[in-house]
Amino acid sequence: MVVGAGIFKTSPMVAQSLPEAWQLYLAWALGGVLSFVGALCFAELAAAFPDAGGDYHFLRRAYGHRLGFLFAWSRFAVIHTGSMALLGFVFGDYLAQAVDLSPWLGTHASALLAAGLIVALTGLNLLGVRVGLGTQLGLTALVMTGLLLLGMAAGAHQLAGRAAATQGAAAADTDWGVAMVFVFLAYGGWSDAATLSAEMRDPRRGIVRALLLGLGAVMALYLLANWAYVSVLGLPGLARSEAPAAELMRLAFGRGAELLMVGVVTLTALSVMNAILIAGPRTTYAAARDLAAEWRLAHWNARRGTPSAAVVATAVVALLLVALGDLTRGGFSTMVDYLSPVYWFFLMLSGGALILLRRREPGQPRPFRVPLYPGLPLLFSACSAYLLWSSLVYVKAGAVVGLAVLAVGALLLWWRGRRSA
Repeated sequence: MVVGAGIFKTSPMVAQSLPEAWQLYLAWALGGVLSFVGALCFAELAAAFPDAGGDYHFLRRAYGHRLGFLFAWSRFAVIHTGSMALLGFVFGDYLAQAVDLSPWLGTHASALLAAGLIVALTGLNLLGVRVGLGTQLGLTALVMTGLLLLGMAAGAHQLAGRAAATQGAAAADTDWGVAMVFVFLAYGGWSDAATLSAEMRDPRRGIVRALLLGLGAVMALYLLANWAYVSVLGLPGLARSEAPAAELMRLAFGRGAELLMVGVVTLTALSVMNAILIAGPRTTYAAARDLAAEWRLAHWNARRGTPSAAVVATAVVALLLVALGDLTRGGFSTMVDYLSPVYWFFLMLSGGALILLRRREPGQPRPFRVPLYPGLPLLFSACSAYLLWSSLVYVKAGAVVGLAVLAVGALLLWWRGRRSA
């Protein structure tokens, strides 16, 4: 759920904010360590309170049904769907770079490719969770192979005695806030594994293994990829690159290797979008189930093992966001603006939820407990608050739309409360 297209798109943006290579490596290492701290918190919560709603269930239990509904709304209308649209643009951008589709699709090629992929993946996931998870395993293996190829290409480039390309200028100023927004965007997704906690074969240790060992592997791969970028492109070259993985492979092995990497990146985007379609609709389903069991979104297809109505609804909103990105001509960057503030606001509350639930429900069995409590949960909440502030400073018009959509959820909650009264 974590390893994906972010590492192929965000590294240049991080390099634009950090003028030294050691700062780049430190940023990605910090991102891995702090994500690991967050994963420890989620491992305790998921093992103690397994539920298909994941962090929606934790937040609702800690802060009440109103906050839980608002989170579920944000997942449905902002975070998961915005992530799908963002990855759709990565898919479209890289594929359009490899094949000139402008004669047929014009300036809307990336958006149309993104929309087509969303429709195709929705159909795949409606076939059932077994098909979706099997596809995910195969695509994730391909992605990891692609990241290892970057390291091999950089090693071959250095053994051949070639100097790193250094075209362009290094970042003039250091901006850790902006850099870490993009680093954590690439690490994002580990919290979604909590939505599968109720379906683990080994509920005692399965979620812990998935979160902690998975993040360790991802951190190693991300550091390898960034080392490869800097070794071949140089830090200034990385900062100016639109497609660093493809450019690296072209410099190391030629045009054929570049096209191969473009294929890997497009399949990477497909892989993570598929993961979101597995995990995201489960939060929507759980929220609808808790609010009104008769709602269509609360329907679980027992034969196929999926919340089918929630899958379709998620895809529809993602398609609308692709249209928004195309209209603003921002694509990927518009979606980063759109989802970042909302995402970090709720992660900040998740760290506090662990502390609240420890105090409120001390008798609840906890197969796994966060070490150094309450220091690590407080550290995670503080880091999330910093990233919330950084994303509000960085983001532009897209953030206004994202916050407006969150406000719509608050209005829906108020309206429902008025009707109930």
